[in-house]
Amino acid sequence: MGELTIRTMEDFAAASGVSRPTVSKYFHDPGSVRKSTRERIEAALEQYDYRPNIYAMNQNRQLTKSVGIMVPYLADPVFAEIARTLERRCIEAGFHATLFSSHGERKLESEALNDLRSLRPSGVLLAPLGRSSDRDHIARFCEEVPTVLLDRNIAGIGEAFVGSDNKSFVSQSVDYLTRTGEPPCFFEMRNPGNPNSLARHRCYIEAMESHGLEPMLVQVEGEGWNLEEIGYQGGMRALQDRSFPTDTVLCSNDRLAIGLLAACYEKGLRIGRGSGCALRVAGHDDHPYSRFTCPSLTTVAHEYDLVSDCGAETLFRLIEAGGRFDDRTETLFSARLVLRASA
Repeated sequence: MGELTIRTMEDFAAASGVSRPTVSKYFHDPGSVRKSTRERIEAALEQYDYRPNIYAMNQNRQLTKSVGIMVPYLADPVFAEIARTLERRCIEAGFHATLFSSHGERKLESEALNDLRSLRPSGVLLAPLGRSSDRDHIARFCEEVPTVLLDRNIAGIGEAFVGSDNKSFVSQSVDYLTRTGEPPCFFEMRNPGNPNSLARHRCYIEAMESHGLEPMLVQVEGEGWNLEEIGYQGGMRALQDRSFPTDTVLCSNDRLAIGLLAACYEKGLRIGRGSGCALRVAGHDDHPYSRFTCPSLTTVAHEYDLVSDCGAETLFRLIEAGGRFDDRTETLFSARLVLRASA
């Protein structure tokens, strides 16, 4: 027996030098991995005297070898990127991934969960709508199906949550913008259903107050997922009414910022730093298109790969554990400031 204490498949994978998905594939079907990899795994099994949780694996074999992935709005490139990465990780681990979108609607989210339940998946990675979700319906689903929540947390629901730390988003953007120019006002929707938007609202107020500054909110009307249009229309009104109290605008998310940039262009305003620039504009998320706006958008980036990888690994551990953890876990990843031409 080796010196290391090997308790989980993740421990065994690290000790054997083989990826966690490949180890999982071996235990489900040894013939599915290359001979050289199989020999390495079998040598490590002898060295560390590790045996997987056979009960949990047998239980999972009674289910379909599928994993459900559900996002709020697949047309949003942010969620499309997350879904793509999750799907790839599940396939690598030997699962068939089934992808669902709730299309931004409470009723469709509940119906999709019902469809997922009927497939009897081994587990589900769920990014819920948030405030507009049917909380009781999601809670009942998570009691029946092993579920890891992603991106949008609903306290107490699911076996685990993996997402980004909104405080690290806003504190970095406010600190940078305050240090390099006028303090930022905050451009946001008046009644967002997204819990991340609500968290960023609170964090902006806290960040400004920590600098001894008065928070400045510019709230625009709108609902739904057409965020660029909401940002454009709200930006046009704010520019016409001269309601930006500062020359620095921090947007709640990049999609609103993209709409605001379009409004500024239509008004003939130059965005960026330096002579001749009317406004600095920054956002949050590092939307896949944000580096291609004109000017390119300063933002604070999700670590998409880290969140997706951790979400998938957490689900694999949950499946291995028989569908339940002793305690609900929450994992948050810090964001990363990305400086571009708009600020």
